[in-house]
Amino acid sequence: MRFIAFIAICGAAASGHDIPGDITVHAFVKPSGQRLQLLARVPLKAIRDLDFPERERGYLDVSRLAPLLPDLATLWISDSVELYENGVRLAGPRVAATRVSLESDKSFASFGQALEHLTGPRLADSENVLWNQVWFDALFEYPIRSEGSAFSIRPGMEGLATRVVTVLRFVLPGGAVRAYEFLGDPGLVPLDPSLSQAAARFVALGFHHILDGADHLLFLLCLVIPLRRFRPLILVVTAFTLAHSITLIASAYDLAPGALWFPPLIEALIAMSIVYMALENIVAASAGHRWMIAFAFGLVHGFGFSFALRERLQFAGSHLLVSLLSFNIGVELGQLLALAILVPLLGALFRFVVAERMGTILLSALVAHTGWHWMLERWELLRRYKFAWPPMDAAFLAAALRCAMWAAILAGALWAIRRMLPERSR
Repeated sequence: MRFIAFIAICGAAASGHDIPGDITVHAFVKPSGQRLQLLARVPLKAIRDLDFPERERGYLDVSRLAPLLPDLATLWISDSVELYENGVRLAGPRVAATRVSLESDKSFASFGQALEHLTGPRLADSENVLWNQVWFDALFEYPIRSEGSAFSIRPGMEGLATRVVTVLRFVLPGGAVRAYEFLGDPGLVPLDPSLSQAAARFVALGFHHILDGADHLLFLLCLVIPLRRFRPLILVVTAFTLAHSITLIASAYDLAPGALWFPPLIEALIAMSIVYMALENIVAASAGHRWMIAFAFGLVHGFGFSFALRERLQFAGSHLLVSLLSFNIGVELGQLLALAILVPLLGALFRFVVAERMGTILLSALVAHTGWHWMLERWELLRRYKFAWPPMDAAFLAAALRCAMWAAILAGALWAIRRMLPERSR
């Protein structure tokens, strides 16, 4: 009966509130015993098709709104959220508590505070607030088999506004917290991914990233234009992968500069690496030292990979290193696929269409032209940032010594590899 009354009120009072432009949804998920609790906080202004009851001077009538909140929570929140236990979707939840809260309320800073707030006294009827200036909080309880099961979620609340950011924290039975932040619909997300889940996700991510990155593919094309034999190709691609793995892992462990100018600097250097390789192909397309150039520029490209990966590391769970290595495996697989396509095409082009030297010059000139424009655009973006030298203190000296140590290790590794290579390869 209550739901029928709710629908009647909505139909009679439908106002078609405008869709909000930008909102943030806060949520907690915690399994405990035979139940899973979902705490959600959304702006009340995201709830549409209802004229909220008001008192004098347009203030929200909290007491008249309270009976409608459970059905609103079901219709606008829990019906959109999909929760899974061991791959099986959970049945519809029980609405355990609802309330509206002041915008200044900070109780969703932790699960305990949020739960205490939701189950505590509701907002006073005399509070003078407007309908678009309050939070809508809800507590849902799902029956589960065990708190130790593998849980996944699809937030599904992207329809609440034009742009929806979901800040989700998963509280494990032992008390550890996994924090996630999604923009729009992230799909189905394992809340505490296993090693195999994290590895599979990041292999796919690396594979798609290299194939979607035009600048990385152009650099790879410049590397292989003079090389169309298996042995030198393996050496070059391995050197490039090893180098970008080093800087990617270093960046993931916060060993890279955190200044705002660093990402645009790396993007400009990536464009410069494309121009350099293309011009070298035109001037003297020598294959002997390609692996060294691939290693040097691979260090730069690794930082570029890290910028794309940074927001995705939240899906690694407790498997950060495995996820990084899996991402690199995915990148390597994408590179091998690109090579499997590029090498036969280049061979056919130089055999049936144009002479190899002329084709190398023409292709490299086109790539250099594209890379040059990218370099100019990224340089202009870089110039907008102000570079400030860090203070010459103990922390700076320690960081400088650490960088010098890693540079010496890399130089030693390159020297050792060069000494081990046969004279023909060198």
